[in-house]
Amino acid sequence: MSDCHDLSENNTFDLAVIGAGSAGFSAAITAAEAGARVALIGDGTIGGTCVNVGCVPSKTLIRTAESLHHAAAAKRFDGIETSARVTDWQAVVRQKQALVDELRQARYTDLLPRYDSVTYMEGKASFTDTGLLEVDGEIINAAKVIIATGSQPDVPAITGMEQVPYLTSTTALELEHLPASLLVIGAGYIGVEIAQMFSRAGVEVKLVSRRGLLPKMEPEIGKTLTRYLREEGVHIVTVDAYTGMDVIDGGVRLQAQLNQKELILIAEKVLVATGRKPNTDSLNLSAAGIEMLIDNGVKVDDHMQTSRPGVYAAGDVTGADQFVYMAAYGAKLAARNAMNCNSLSYDNAAMPAVVFTDPQVASVGLTEAGAKAAGYEIRTSTLTLSNVPRALAARDTRGLIKLVADRESGRLLGAHILAPEGADSIQTAAVAIKMGMTYQQLSEMIFPYLTTVEGLKLAAQTFDRDVKNLSCCAG
Repeated sequence: MSDCHDLSENNTFDLAVIGAGSAGFSAAITAAEAGARVALIGDGTIGGTCVNVGCVPSKTLIRTAESLHHAAAAKRFDGIETSARVTDWQAVVRQKQALVDELRQARYTDLLPRYDSVTYMEGKASFTDTGLLEVDGEIINAAKVIIATGSQPDVPAITGMEQVPYLTSTTALELEHLPASLLVIGAGYIGVEIAQMFSRAGVEVKLVSRRGLLPKMEPEIGKTLTRYLREEGVHIVTVDAYTGMDVIDGGVRLQAQLNQKELILIAEKVLVATGRKPNTDSLNLSAAGIEMLIDNGVKVDDHMQTSRPGVYAAGDVTGADQFVYMAAYGAKLAARNAMNCNSLSYDNAAMPAVVFTDPQVASVGLTEAGAKAAGYEIRTSTLTLSNVPRALAARDTRGLIKLVADRESGRLLGAHILAPEGADSIQTAAVAIKMGMTYQQLSEMIFPYLTTVEGLKLAAQTFDRDVKNLSCCAG
């Protein structure tokens, strides 16, 4: 690969981007707008994970299932009684797919003709042992390369698994008929979202994991959400190990171990939601001198550059921050660095994360454990939603807000929300952390009354006072 300033006329392209998903398009558009000649290389359905099999279809079906739950939950208001039920799940899935097709066309396929300097290529890309890029055996001359090949569901090594017709997060969202029962293995973001969605659609759901719900989140959130899901009818089981899986008459059987005793779980269908792994197997990266991580992710530095100068990587393929907006952000950064001598650094300190359960889980910054591990002396405040007027008016006080701050300076280090509208509140905390605000400054800001986000102000006030002693809007 050439050095940063060598974008000579002898190269067919200034930049080649491997992968035509969110990260790939972000990199290609960024470079094209900077005047670069770009080769965008796709393999399979254009648009990548988010629009096709991830964010868009899953959140569409989650919203559908929420309508079923909220209809029944209307009884919390005196004098109101209503209900809803699934009459045609096939129609639900077809409507979901229509939206997916529409967005893929509008946000990906139709964008390509608008960028004359982007050449789209269809084929399998890989590196030669000397570091050259090829697509289906044809060498692509490019001054710089960005790897943005995304990820795929990661399937654990459970004895007998290869004989079981298991579902992944991709195939589960394509089911046109609801199973009577579903066993979900894995209680991370994907597992809890899909488990609750199917449960609300009328499926008997067993959610099994080895570390409990959302193990990377604050323990208070995981514990509280566990209680809410159980109240809705989701059967949650924590085990020590998975020991085997096989097909039985009418379903699937999972053998697990708990406290040195055998545990048997049976369901009509099984969904494996134990995480995702980077798509790197076919790229020949190691032979080309590009270092890999233990999880087969591409190792990058703060500039998104790999161990091979001139080759960058962004998005899920790096194995970190597997959110579509971080993929787009990292790819844009990689493209700018490829064009401008690595002048920018990746910054995820104020990265918001959302789990679309109900109530929603939203987080930004450090957890309490993470802050302590980073060497901070900290203070925390925890506010239940029973202290938030919006929740009281909605007759729905499920949830809590936890803030983490540096003890000496009061600087806000983390914010963690479990609330029905938590996803739309977390960005305020993200801005506060990004700007280095203290919890005192957050507590003194003006917030609109009867909003969920006002809970952040109340949680900030909770560091130094009991908000039950305040009148409405006081502060």
